[in-house]
Amino acid sequence: MNAPASDGPTTSTQHQEDRGRHRLGLRRHMGRSGHRTDLARLVGFGAAIALLSACGSTSASGGSSSGAGSTVKVGMATVSGSSEQVLTESDGYTLYYNTDDTSTTASCTGGCAGTWPPLLMASGQPTSASTLPGSLTTASTGNGRQVEYDGHPLYRYSGDSGSDQANGEGKGGVWFVATPSLGSSSTATPSASAAAANGY
Repeated sequence: MNAPASDGPTTSTQHQEDRGRHRLGLRRHMGRSGHRTDLARLVGFGAAIALLSACGSTSASGGSSSGAGSTVKVGMATVSGSSEQVLTESDGYTLYYNTDDTSTTASCTGGCAGTWPPLLMASGQPTSASTLPGSLTTASTGNGRQVEYDGHPLYRYSGDSGSDQANGEGKGGVWFVATPSLGSSSTATPSASAAAANGY
């Protein structure tokens, strides 16, 4: 016996209904996925903002803390063949002053500062790890906020490769190691070794 002729259309209709349900399910699924994607984007955006805020606070705190702690120490260096007490940076490198400087003007800026890097502080006040007879201050010079000892802007010398060296002593007749006894007079007195070497 032949199958009823109505079976074909019924099957086709069922297929169409099944396809419709499948499409509706896909739309619902895509809708949920879209919501999930939006939610993920919002969460990611919030995390990015939190991360940027954290970075900003770290940077700010690092900036303010750069003014704290010991900036200048007293150490020993070989100055013109003799071991002398000198002022040093916190890493032990010898500090120098220039006799052409004043308490408000640094004569060594620009290219000169590449050879004689100035001792600068972004914020705060300089301190010493040792008791000093003179005072540490800062002044706005052509180099920035430069540390001074008794009114003398301080520098280090790029020719020193170790913490016990003072290779800049007497350079150009104006560069001398900064010692704890460096006076606050308008004309700086060179170290004892420099005075002997230059016939002072």
